[in-house]
Amino acid sequence: MMSDKLTLSASERIATLLDDSSFVEIGSQVTARTTDFNEGLLDTPKDGVITGYGLIDGRLVYVYSQDASVLGGAIGEMHAKKIAAIYNLAMKVGAPVIGLIDCAGLRLQEATDALHSFGALFKKSSIASGVIPQVTAIFGNCGGGAGILASLSDFTFMVKGAKLFVNSPNAIKGNYEEKCDTSSADYVSENTSLVDGVYESDADALYGIRNLVSVLPSNNMEDAVSVCEDDLNRTIPGIDASKDDARSIAQSISDDNLFIETKPAFGKDIVTGFIKLDGATIAVVANQVSESNGLITPDGAEKAAEFVSFADSFNIPVLTLTAAKGFEATFESEKFVAKASAKLTVALTEATVPKVNVIIGDAFGSAYIVMNSKSIGADVVYAWPTAKIGLTDPKTAAEIMYADDIAAASDKEQAIKDAAAKITEAQSSALAAAKRGYVDDIIEPDATRKRLIAVFDMLATKREDRPYRKHMAF
Repeated sequence: MMSDKLTLSASERIATLLDDSSFVEIGSQVTARTTDFNEGLLDTPKDGVITGYGLIDGRLVYVYSQDASVLGGAIGEMHAKKIAAIYNLAMKVGAPVIGLIDCAGLRLQEATDALHSFGALFKKSSIASGVIPQVTAIFGNCGGGAGILASLSDFTFMVKGAKLFVNSPNAIKGNYEEKCDTSSADYVSENTSLVDGVYESDADALYGIRNLVSVLPSNNMEDAVSVCEDDLNRTIPGIDASKDDARSIAQSISDDNLFIETKPAFGKDIVTGFIKLDGATIAVVANQVSESNGLITPDGAEKAAEFVSFADSFNIPVLTLTAAKGFEATFESEKFVAKASAKLTVALTEATVPKVNVIIGDAFGSAYIVMNSKSIGADVVYAWPTAKIGLTDPKTAAEIMYADDIAAASDKEQAIKDAAAKITEAQSSALAAAKRGYVDDIIEPDATRKRLIAVFDMLATKREDRPYRKHMAF
């Protein structure tokens, strides 16, 4: 039952998140057990956190919701143990864990008892990573170690007015909250990869969680498939007019135009999110030309790498929409762009799920390679007829390769255009790439949806092994 209140209680958040009357509480009688500093005299119902299980669209999920009315929602020994207990159950049955955070930090009265249980909870979350989806939403404070707990999850949402931090703004040398609130939802979502969405109210955030969970598998042994009621042969006339807006393309090709975007405020040069094709969830990674003119930034590459790794962990096929001209060239970007792009390369290379690339615009140099090119392991690569694929922009190549001819020409601009046209036809067109086997087919833009449905159906039984290793050394 959705609420129109901006701020909800811990129990109201659970009721709003889950299907009506589906919640079953676990550990309702647990309270704090320490007697230090007279804590035994305090009333700590449920030890400040409600834990249990219920349904979202009929599917099992486990939930914990912190109660700020009990010692500010501070985490004590039994509080942490209650959350760890539902992690144990969730991993046994293969169901997502959803954390609704409103926390003042660790409970000082319990000192190392609280600290040890909190560390054990970190371990539970780490072990669950890649096994069951973990989603958190922050409704109040989430500071110190709680900030790490939220960051261990796969997806994190925030309500405006909530705070996410390890060190509070006032603890940062040369800063104070009024100068720059580094804990605010807007700051964290725009400057870090921690936040997947910022919402105006508690109910909006909870609705966002329901939407996200609806397209995810329950665990890493299941597939995310639902019934498709959209036309499988639906064409999209004029979709090529949106080639600079990958967000619009993703929405247009999806079943019923469903697109659930992740981290929209961070790394805006690359769009990441989930669509449905014939009922199957697909992870989309796409260059957003309208934001960066086709240049990949470190933030965008990092966001994309994390997203691909999640998709591969949970058997979600990957679709890339490529229009990458190069890498952002600034002093700050140069510090991080190589490493971030290497992470994206590794994520796509290591992914064993079906991987399809559609080249929708200009695709040049190493930026093209790291966007799921055939050379790093794409199973199938399509291109729109107007796409360009090559080492560099044909105009730039022409100015280098035909420098003498251009210098001798009476109309230098026309000479550059003529030389660029020759290079495009010979080396940089979609047809030239297809002739060399780097593109599997040139498809009409309006047929993109039905061609993708067909190719992902063909790849549905894909199996690919990798050499044994304990974990990535990257």
